[in-house]
Amino acid sequence: MLALRLTRAAHPAVQLRRLLVSAASAGTGFLLLCTLGHAMSNPAAPAASVLRLAWCAAPLVATVHFAVAVARTDPGTRPRSGLSAIGLGPARMMAVSATTTALSTVLGSMLALLFFLHLRGDITGMPFDGAAAAFLAAGTPLPLPAALTLLALVPAAACLSVALVLRPRDPRPAPRGGTRTGLGRFGPAGRAGTRETFGAYGRFGSRARRTAHGGPGRATATADAGTLAAGTALLPDGESTAQEPDGTADPFSALTPPADTDRPDPTAVLPWSIAVVAAGLAAEAYAVRTTTGGLAMPGGLAAGPVGVLVGWVLTAVGLALAGPGLTHLCGRLLQAVHPGAVRLLAGRVLMEESARIGRPLGIVCAVASAAYAMAALQDPDTAPLGPLTALGYCLVAGCALATLLTAAVETRQARAATTAALLRLGAPNTMLRGAAALRAGVLLAVFGPLTVLVAELAARPLGR
Repeated sequence: MLALRLTRAAHPAVQLRRLLVSAASAGTGFLLLCTLGHAMSNPAAPAASVLRLAWCAAPLVATVHFAVAVARTDPGTRPRSGLSAIGLGPARMMAVSATTTALSTVLGSMLALLFFLHLRGDITGMPFDGAAAAFLAAGTPLPLPAALTLLALVPAAACLSVALVLRPRDPRPAPRGGTRTGLGRFGPAGRAGTRETFGAYGRFGSRARRTAHGGPGRATATADAGTLAAGTALLPDGESTAQEPDGTADPFSALTPPADTDRPDPTAVLPWSIAVVAAGLAAEAYAVRTTTGGLAMPGGLAAGPVGVLVGWVLTAVGLALAGPGLTHLCGRLLQAVHPGAVRLLAGRVLMEESARIGRPLGIVCAVASAAYAMAALQDPDTAPLGPLTALGYCLVAGCALATLLTAAVETRQARAATTAALLRLGAPNTMLRGAAALRAGVLLAVFGPLTVLVAELAARPLGR
C-alpha cells in the first residue's frame, strides 16, 4: 500500500521514467513470448528456439539495468532522516523501491501478454490479415504456465537487482588509532579522526580579526571562483553547513573534502579494462580466421563463428569497465595546465561522478560499437532485419541511452547541495552552465573517437 501511494504521488518526471521501465519490460516480455511461439510452431527444431531465447538475454539485461538506474533516482523511496522513527528505515525503503519496480515491470509484462494474445487472434480475431500467425503459433493453444514463467523473468530479475543494489550497508568502522587522548612531548598527542575542513584557515583568521577588534561581528570571508570550483564536487550527500561561534553559517563548510579515504580509484581498473577490450578483439580476429560457419545470427544476419560472439562480449565488458576510469582521466585533463574556474569546476565534477556516470557511458559506447560491427554481418542476399530483431536492437540501445540520462539525473541530484552552496557564495549561473557544457564536450571528444575505433577494429575481421 505504501508503494502504491508513493507511486501515485510521484513527480511527473519520475512517473515518466517508471513508464519507460514498463515499456522496456513490455518489449522484452514480448520478445520472450515470441520465442515461445517459435518453439510451438517449430517443435522439430528445439536448438533454433533455444538460440532465440539466448538472444533475448541482451534486452533482458538492458531492461534490468535501466530499472535499477530508475530505482536509484527515485526521490520518493530514498531514505531520509526521521523516517526510522515511524518504521521506515533503510531496509523498509529498499523494500518499497523493489515493490515499486515490481509494479512497473509487471505492468509491462501484462501489456506484452495482451499484445501477444491480440496478435495471435485470441482476443478480437486475427489482426494484420494473419501476418503474425506464422511465428506466433496462432492455431495452437498457448501454454499459460510457460508464458507466465517467461513473463516473470523481467520482474523477478529487476526486483532482485534493486534489492541487491539498494540494500542497507553497515557503516564503515573507524580507522585504527584514529583518535587518541593523552599528552605528548609538545602537548596533546591525539590525532583527530576528522580532517581539517577547507575553510579552516579562513575561519581562524576571521576569528583572530574579530578578537583583535573586540567585536563579535559577522565573519567576512572572500573566496574567488577557483576556490569555489575546488570544492564543488566534494560535498557529501546530506552534509549540513557548520556554524561560527556567533551563530552565523559558515559557507566554507560546504567545500569540505570528504573524509572517505577508502574510495577506490577508478583509474586502477583502466589497464585491466583495456586488456579485456584487446582480448575481445583478438578472440574475434582469431575466430574469423580459424573457423567457418557456426552460430546463426538473428534477423537475416550472416552466420558467424561462436568466437565472434565471445569477442563482442569481452569488448563490451571492457568498454563498460573502462568508462569510470576514462571519465576520471577526463576530469584530470580538464584541470591540467593552470585551469580557470570553469575548467576546475568541470574537472572536479567529472572526477567525483566518474563511477556514477562513467559506467553507463561505457555501456553506450559498447552498444554503439556492437551495432556498427553487426552491420558488417548484414548479408545483402537475404531479407532485411526482421521486426523482432529490430525491436531487440531498439530495446538495447534505448535502455542504454535512457540509463545514461537517468545517471545524469542522479548526478544532478547528488550535486544539488553543492550547487546551492555555490549560488549562495555568489557563483554566476553562466559558470555552472559553462562547466556542464564543457563536461559534455570533453566526454564526447574522448568517447566518440574511442567508439568509432573499437567498432572499426571489431568490424574489420568480419568484412566480406
